This record gives sequence, structure tokens and C-alpha cells, in this order.
Amino acid sequence: MRLPYEYAVIQAVPRIERGELINVGVVLYSQRTDFLAARTHLHEDRLRALDPEADVPAIAAALASWEATCTGAGAAAEMKPGERFRWLVAPRSTILRAGPVHMGLAADPAAELDRLLELLVR
Repeated sequence: MRLPYEYAVIQAVPRIERGELINVGVVLYSQRTDFLAARTHLHEDRLRALDPEADVPAIAAALASWEATCTGAGAAAEMKPGERFRWLVAPRSTILRAGPVHMGLAADPAAELDRLLELLVR
């Protein structure tokens, strides 16, 4: 049985004033299965094409925090998965942000997350 899910592409915008971005991950939430996870992949060459001086280690650490937030680590410990998803995809003007939220249907949210990472990021 395929169940609904929501997802957003995680984007890196190394120079906010220019508005250029690369896709660096996907966050996926399925309310029906109580599934929330993010998968990330930072392609350094693409990032440096937008900003040769980008702080790659800092951006990689920030991406790791997205994955940790999905598990309920840190400040998100008291939040339910849906609240954590909404917090992550809320509009922001930072180097890492979520794109628009989209919906889909999948039998296995984890496998779908892997598929979306390959399709949209790698």
C-alpha cells in the first residue's frame, strides 16, 4: 500500500545576495508512518563553482544538523516529527534552506528518500 508523504529539497545558497543555489539533500516526512529523515550529499565542486570561498566544512556540519534534527536531537528533542519537518522547511534566508514542499505516494518512505536523493541531488 502506498501512503502519502511530503518532501522538500535542501538547497545551499552560498552567496545569498546572488540567489544561486545547488541541491544538497532531501528531507521527507510521512505522517501515516511517523517517518522523518533527511539524506544529504554536498558536491564540493558545484558549491565552489558558485562561491570559491565557501566554507565547505561549516556547510557540511550544518547539513549534518538537518539529519540530526530529523532524529529529534538537540533543540528538536521535544518536538514531534511533523513539527520538526515544519521547522526545517520554514522559509529562511540562510546558506541552507528548504525548497518548496511537494507531495507523493510511496510504500517505503526510506527507499523513496534514497530515490529522491539520487534523482534530485546527486
